Amino acid sequence: MTTHVTLPTERFEADRPRLRAVAYRMLGSLGEAEDAVQETWLRAARADVGDVANLSGWLTTVVSRVCLNMLRSRGTRPEVPLDAGVTEPAAGAREGGDPEEEALLADSVGVALLVVLDTLGPDERLAFVLHDLFAVPFDDIAALLGRPAATTRQLAGRARRRVRGAAPGPTADLVRQRRVAEAFLAATRGGDFEALLALLHPDVVLTADRFVVPTPGPLRVGGARSVAEGAMAAAGRARFTGTALLDGRVGLVMAPRGRLRLVLLFTVTEAGITAIDVVADRERLDGIEVAVPGAGADD
Repeated sequence: MTTHVTLPTERFEADRPRLRAVAYRMLGSLGEAEDAVQETWLRAARADVGDVANLSGWLTTVVSRVCLNMLRSRGTRPEVPLDAGVTEPAAGAREGGDPEEEALLADSVGVALLVVLDTLGPDERLAFVLHDLFAVPFDDIAALLGRPAATTRQLAGRARRRVRGAAPGPTADLVRQRRVAEAFLAATRGGDFEALLALLHPDVVLTADRFVVPTPGPLRVGGARSVAEGAMAAAGRARFTGTALLDGRVGLVMAPRGRLRLVLLFTVTEAGITAIDVVADRERLDGIEVAVPGAGADD
């Protein structure tokens, strides 16, 4: 007679941080990641783990399968209002979640990476996340997807090319663009008006399409002080914002729950930021290639 061996709670809790990390990168939402981890615990608690040699690997497979099912059944998510995630927790987490924790987690993973991952199909996303981010062998991923290992390698390779984009290697101009974009974001988040003002050319012009602000037409603001004041007024949006490569140049993306909602495109010269184009028009956003700054992994 065989004995049913259950997984001790403390053993599961030891793996919880890793499982949540996998789930968050798979789903892009802290609330959904927590749900996936809870479902993994429910499945693990019912299973007989007596013959499982590698419990951590087994749990990773279970949470990956749960996430894959969630991605495949997700379909088209409803549009989130532009200001969601700025004042309401629901944009970043399910009810009872912590939007500040979600924002910190998005920062640690990289907002641009979450945006790119959101454009991938479920199988591509799983192959890339498990192999490139968590070093899971392709043979294990293949078994999970029910595909040949060579196919999973191709899936991860396609995803990797999306992550790094078509931009050339680092150049002095790109380095300067990234430095300026990061400084702009830091000043906006920190409410540092003078630091923000110092980044802007005195005659800087900001344009924003009609989807950015509730106006009948595009908005145009000129002058460093006026642009800086506007940026300070919209500081709440900076919580879910990060640097990204946008059609090969460095800008900022705002993406609650990993969904691209808005981008800032900068024109930068040695005299500072001379122009800012704020885009929330979905048609324009869909035409912008988003990639991760500095991502250059080989296939």
